[in-house]
Amino acid sequence: MTARQVVVLFLDLAVVLVLARGLGALARRLDQPAVIGEILAGILLGPTLFHGAVTRAVFPPDVRPLLSGLADVGVALFMFLVGLDLDLGALRGRARATITVSVGSMVVPFGLGFLLATSLAGQHAPGHRLGFSLFLGTAMAVTAFPVLARILDDRRMTRTPVGRLALAGAAVCDVLAWSCLALVVTLVGGTGQASWRVVLLAPFAAVLFGLGRPILKKLLGRPGDSARTQLAVVLAGLLVCAAVSEWMTLHFIFGAFLFGLALPRNDGLRRQVTDRVEPVSSVLLLPLYFLVAGLNVDLTRVGTAELTELGWILLVAVGGKLLGTFAAARMHRVGAREAGTLAVLMNTRGLTELVILTVGLDLGVLDQTLYTMMVVMAVVTTVATGPLLRVLYPRRHFLPDVAEPVR
Repeated sequence: MTARQVVVLFLDLAVVLVLARGLGALARRLDQPAVIGEILAGILLGPTLFHGAVTRAVFPPDVRPLLSGLADVGVALFMFLVGLDLDLGALRGRARATITVSVGSMVVPFGLGFLLATSLAGQHAPGHRLGFSLFLGTAMAVTAFPVLARILDDRRMTRTPVGRLALAGAAVCDVLAWSCLALVVTLVGGTGQASWRVVLLAPFAAVLFGLGRPILKKLLGRPGDSARTQLAVVLAGLLVCAAVSEWMTLHFIFGAFLFGLALPRNDGLRRQVTDRVEPVSSVLLLPLYFLVAGLNVDLTRVGTAELTELGWILLVAVGGKLLGTFAAARMHRVGAREAGTLAVLMNTRGLTELVILTVGLDLGVLDQTLYTMMVVMAVVTTVATGPLLRVLYPRRHFLPDVAEPVR
């Protein structure tokens, strides 16, 4: 690195930090998740304004790979925390309802997205049409577990029956979505000489959970070790798993996610790791990821034809998610108001959608125009969650914490 690159890199990080925090705080004042403001910060710093003049001046091409490297570390930490936060034990007592709601909220938008892809493929799919259709179906079916958890916590809905069902359903949706994305990556990305390595995923996961988890439990449970030593063990394991996943021709996010799932379910350890890792990730590295993602969002590419396509994308994403979730919830005799609330919650996409879309762009499954429209869809669906919740589920309808969960 030259001295100029170092100077520009540090200044760019400062710009990202200040703008993301400012717009994130503004989003919260507007009763929106902070992630909305941070995503908009990335879009504003991208090529949409002034034909990319700001982007070229503030983020010169020779510095962007350095920013991308740091952003990749940020999204690896994020995926690790997603895996760490997923508590499939929450399925106890409500497994049937959770699985039905999860499958319903995935299958309907996935199927509609797959069908929509057949009409968009000629314009936007440069090569692998099956991979494109599977990817678009997956992107339509995503629910952002971390953003959903934050919305429920902010509105004090975490302990309500509908909040518990939404969290459990979103956890299962996350697992299904990442599994679908892994299939797409295998179909589209595994075409080189090293594509055979993908068959090692199942043995790798088996070793990680069968052998790695007991070893981690022993290493992290030694009474003489400091919190910093334990954190070093966790971060080293995370980075190794991410590297192995990338080596297997899968995206590194899968290794980070699996390591988070494999970490021993110890509340004290989980809280300690989250308290130390999450601030660095959420304050600096994830906003940097939004910046890198925003450099590929160019709203000037959206013309009349693209607006029509955006309308179909929103109709499929929103309609499919709402219809699938509502119908599945009603099958388990969930009240109409609660079923509608659950459908709105499961329609939240946020950062998880952005990660998936960026993977699709990196793979060449999406072109920049469709990527831009899908990012707009992710922002719109997340922004709509708060206002719709206020209408469907005001505080006077909250049920007591001791209420029985839906089964």
